[in-house]
Amino acid sequence: MVAQASDVAQVLEIDIRGQICPSCLLIALKEVNQRQARLKSGEEVLHILTDNRQATNTIPESVGNMGYQTAIEKIGGYYCIEIRK
Repeated sequence: MVAQASDVAQVLEIDIRGQICPSCLLIALKEVNQRQARLKSGEEVLHILTDNRQATNTIPESVGNMGYQTAIEKIGGYYCIEIRK
């Protein structure tokens, strides 16, 4: 289940709809690396919004290998990939 704002200190939404892989993955990894300390401390949760189905495989796999938890929710015509510690 994707977190609500009240569940965590800050939910940061990154909208990459319209992008295709590998661009989706590269943008997501850049955001994760820039916010590494806040993500690992639990202060932040990232919501990556994408309409690229391939990104729902590549992003969770890559950030999972970095030690993060992910959840995917389909919302209408796009997906929300949640990344948290």
